[in-house]
This record gives sequence, C-alpha cells and structure tokens, in this order.
Amino acid sequence: MKFCLLMFFLLINASVFAAGGHGHDAATHDEPPEGPHGGRMLESEQLSLELTIFESGIPPEMRVYAYQPGGTAIDPAQVEMTVTLNRTGGEQDLIDFMPEDDYLLGDQEVAEPHSFEVEVTASYQGKDYHWHFESYEGRAKITDRLLALSGVDTEAAGPKTLTMTNTVYGIISKAEDRVFHVHAPYPGIVQSVLVETGDRVKKGQRLLTVRNQQTLQIYSVTSPSAGEVTMRPVKQGDHTDMGTLVEISDLSKVWVEMSMFPQDIESISKGMKVKVSDLHGEHAAETELDYLSPQMTGGHIARARATLANPDGNWRPGMHVIASVVTEQVDVPLAVKRSALQTYRDMPVVFARFGNVFEVRMVQLGRQDDDYVEVIGGLKAGTDYVTQNSYLLKAEVLKDGASHSH
Repeated sequence: MKFCLLMFFLLINASVFAAGGHGHDAATHDEPPEGPHGGRMLESEQLSLELTIFESGIPPEMRVYAYQPGGTAIDPAQVEMTVTLNRTGGEQDLIDFMPEDDYLLGDQEVAEPHSFEVEVTASYQGKDYHWHFESYEGRAKITDRLLALSGVDTEAAGPKTLTMTNTVYGIISKAEDRVFHVHAPYPGIVQSVLVETGDRVKKGQRLLTVRNQQTLQIYSVTSPSAGEVTMRPVKQGDHTDMGTLVEISDLSKVWVEMSMFPQDIESISKGMKVKVSDLHGEHAAETELDYLSPQMTGGHIARARATLANPDGNWRPGMHVIASVVTEQVDVPLAVKRSALQTYRDMPVVFARFGNVFEVRMVQLGRQDDDYVEVIGGLKAGTDYVTQNSYLLKAEVLKDGASHSH
C-alpha cells in the first residue's frame, strides 16, 4: 500500500484540544508522530486519530484510523468526525466520513495540491475533540523586492483562441509566372551584353545588342519585366539561336513549395492560412495556401504551394523553411501560456499567485498551439498564474523542502 502522508510539508503547527479532558500540544514535537499506517497522528488523552491519504491506483481519498490510549484500535463506527481543508485562495473542502473496514473513509476525493490548513472535529463517547494544523506543499512566499529582481510575470487564466497548425517543411522557389526567358526576335550575332548575373533591371532596360544577320542592322533586346538577372548564358559573339539568352526573375513575390504526406493532406485544404519562418527564426511571414496537387508523387508525397510577398528580398530561392498551416482555430474557456508550465512530482503544474504567496496547481491539459495550452482541470478561471520565469519558483519550492511523499 502506498500512502500520501500529511506530514512532509513546509510549515507544521499542530495543536489539539479535548473537551472535558486534557489534551497535549503536538507542536512540542520536532516532527509530528507517525501512526501504524504511516499517517499523521493527532493525539489526546482519550482519543487519537491517524490521518492518511490513500492513493494506490485510485484517486486520493482520506482514511482515518481511531485509537484508544495505548494504541488499541477503536471501531470506526463509534467515531463521528469531519475534516475541513482550507486552501490558499479561499477554497474550502468539507469532508464527512463513514465507516469502512477498520477506518473512516472521507466522502470526496482529496484534490491536488495537498496543501491546506487542516481543521479536524471528532466526537467519541460524548466528548468533542478539535485539532488544527498547517500542511503545505509546493508553496513559496516571495517578497516584493525579490519578485521585482526575478522578473516574474503573471496574468489571469482565462479563455483563449487556439490556433491549431500542421507543420511541414518547404523550400523557397521562383514563381513560374514571374520568370522570363529572354530570346532575340531576329536571328543574328550578339554584339554586346550589358548585364551580369545578379544585376537588378527595370522593365524596358536594354540587356544586349544583336546584329541582324539578314539586314546587318543592330537592334536592342530589352527586359520584359523588372527583376533580377538570374541566368545569363549569352556572351558577345554568340548566335541568338542558342535559346534563352538572359533569364529575368521578378522576386518581389516567391513561391513556398511544401511537401506533404498523406496524413497531412487529410487536414489541409486550399485557402488555409500559412505561417512561414526560416530555419533560424530570423524571418517570418503569413500567406495562404493557393495550390494543392491533385496527385501524389512516387514517394507518396503531395506538393502544396503558397505565394509569399518578398519586398525586401529576405526570402531567397533555395532557402529551406518551416511552414505551419493553420488547420483550425478553437475557442477554449481556459488556457495558460506554455511558458508557464513546470513539472512537480512528475505532473504538469503552474504557479498560482495569491499576493506574495505562490503555490502549485496541478493542471490537466488539453489542446495546444504554439503559445497556449488548454486547461481542462486543476485551475480556476481568473486565477493569476506565473507566465515568465516560473522555474525560479520551482527552485525556491524545492530548496525550501516542500515535499509530498508517495
């Protein structure tokens, strides 16, 4: 059996009062006494209770064992009791008990975190007993000065719109309708070449001169578009029948050629928004998917394409990019920043803020996008939580020895 003990926490301060009897102060011990089942003992001269949280393969539940002085077990049916758990932030759990086997069983799950002020009220043989103690875990108190120095930021947890994406890889290429292969209108010999590969040209700019082989007159060949000379195989003295003399590419717009596997195609369609970024994260832009190939290649890959504005020339043909296709936008009632997430006892947590007190909240997570993750349990809407530098709080909690034995 595995127990979650209510004794291994930051701040322990226990006291006990027995109506009509003489209880003793449990705070005089350095550590609260441990019972036969590994739980925390609350003692008086007539009645002792052992509090445990049992969670071996089941949700955490509170089990209480009752004893007479000397350690003799008491039939749990003879004891009536309630436990009130006062949590940080004003939440309160009221637990009633009923006999089961040799213990009293709480009537509700003990939700995480197991961090609270505990009030115990019991009645046995006509006498009332009361205990109170603090049992905290995953909790730290930080002064305003240290908070300012640490750069800890917070925001209120609330509804968000998650942008769901399918990320694929692609490459920048020249747009086919913006590539011009310049030929000579009349056959002849090239007399002069006026541009080099890499030169920027204007529409109508003279590129070369040719001597017409029939009329022997010299005429000029001009650029059909503004752009860049991306290929120039021609040189002085060549005959114009060689084919393309100069290639002009207008790179003010380029294509993003994407490779998609069958599982990608199922969720992607023409018109979807696409976020494009280079592999180093220096440049990013948004566009739309404007082409999806109707057939797969031999390697079971489909081609997709988007057109990207390139006014500053940052997107160079041949550049490898990451393309995130926006497949869906989902409104969720509660989400937190992914940067807020830490792990504590192998569970995802965020640090909730209550003034200068910070305490873990074990969160159940749902869908997520690049920035936010949906919370489906463990955190109330409107709770302030740490979004930046939450690892500092985790370090503080671990340093202070906050623990939770399982």
